[in-house]
Amino acid sequence: MTITRFPVSKDEMTFSAIRAQGTGGQNVNKVSSAIHLRYSIPHSSLPDEIKERLLALRDQRITDDGVVVIKAQSSRSQEKNKLEAIERLQALVDSVSMPRRVRKATRPTLGSKRRRLEGKAVRGQVKRLRGRVL
Repeated sequence: MTITRFPVSKDEMTFSAIRAQGTGGQNVNKVSSAIHLRYSIPHSSLPDEIKERLLALRDQRITDDGVVVIKAQSSRSQEKNKLEAIERLQALVDSVSMPRRVRKATRPTLGSKRRRLEGKAVRGQVKRLRGRVL
């Protein structure tokens, strides 16, 4: 099966620069190099089935309003953080672009049924032997 890729449009994203957290010396206190990317799923140009799958995800980055919020702060460069945030959003969209395969129900084999029953009989015998010693 071929994976259909649905590119996210940069026009539908909003970026805001914030100060990064953690270590980094004076640079982290002075420069707003971390990026918050916001992407509204309901207002996006993605196909409806992709939107439904994204909204059905139990992901903490997706708000109740259907807005994806991604924070990128691994680099000291604002541009690199912006590119990383876009890549992470694209990876999230790609993860739901392939529909899940429907599981085909199967029956247990005769051998597996026999092994299960033999194991139960052995366990029962062990428990029967735990009686009082006379």
